[in-house]
Amino acid sequence: MLDNSAKPLVSVRDLKMHFPINAGFLRRRVGEVRAVDGVTFDVIEGETLGLVGESGCGKSTCGRAVLRLYDITSGQIMIDGRDIGSVKQRDLRTMRPIMQMVFQDPQASLNSRMTVEAIIREPLDEHTTLSVAEKHEKVGELMDAVGLNRRFAKRYPHAFSGGQRQRIGIARALALNPKFIVCDEPIAALDVSIQAQVVNLLEDLQEQFGLTYLFISHDLSMVRHIATRVAVMYLGKIVELAPREAIYAAPLHPYTQALLSAVPDPDPEMAAAKQRIVLQGDVPSPAHPPDGCNFCTRCPQVMDICRKIDPEYREVQPGRWAACHLHNDMSPAEVADEINAAQTAG
Repeated sequence: MLDNSAKPLVSVRDLKMHFPINAGFLRRRVGEVRAVDGVTFDVIEGETLGLVGESGCGKSTCGRAVLRLYDITSGQIMIDGRDIGSVKQRDLRTMRPIMQMVFQDPQASLNSRMTVEAIIREPLDEHTTLSVAEKHEKVGELMDAVGLNRRFAKRYPHAFSGGQRQRIGIARALALNPKFIVCDEPIAALDVSIQAQVVNLLEDLQEQFGLTYLFISHDLSMVRHIATRVAVMYLGKIVELAPREAIYAAPLHPYTQALLSAVPDPDPEMAAAKQRIVLQGDVPSPAHPPDGCNFCTRCPQVMDICRKIDPEYREVQPGRWAACHLHNDMSPAEVADEINAAQTAG
């Protein structure tokens, strides 16, 4: 999936996160929500992988599952050479310092009863043996790094703006010198005027500390600014992954094409010339995905094989991965054989 010379810090293989559906008086399991359904990707050390898709596609669940905030259904997660997919939660404690998360809503993710200093210091209390004076100095250094005045250390989160609260969350995530940070829509709850400041801060910190990001967002314009490569999710699966410029210049998957056609263009002439792809119908339920390709019910280029066979996620061009029958190499006879086999199996 990667160039042989590139070193992946994070490798995810066939990750599944299914949530049970219980019903009836005895609360028997009657189904499952396939929030993440067979996701595979690598994050190269030092890069930012953007993970995009519409609301409900499984982006945030995928990010949390990669950090093992959930006990995953199946799959393999390698972080810094260690397989954490099947490790028990209590045994993950030693791995927590190298992998951290910046949450979407800074108001909800910060303890309103703790001061800023206590919030940032908490990881140091749990995972280090630093003295009180050393912790105090470390908190001050972290506040400096994220652009917060040290004089505010004794204040509570409600005294800060949304952008400042997100900086507190970033400082907390940096406290243990992590290698990998999942940024779960870190700008979604912020004013537009503040979003660019937070993204620029994340870029500066990445350069300063050598961080690796999984940047989850539905804002395609912001992802284009910060990401090295971009992965597109739809209904629990990655449908396309490619370098940033390639995916924005010439998307391969019909869903990616539809997403990018909706991005506003600041040039009036370019905006007038852009052809908008409007998808029909609603996103299927992750509890009852369609047969074949998950996107077949809304795809403007759907074929018969799409409704029968789930396309293989594979490298269709050097460095470009997609799960779409439009980019397979089968002959018409082979396609017919695949459809017949699927119908017979069904």
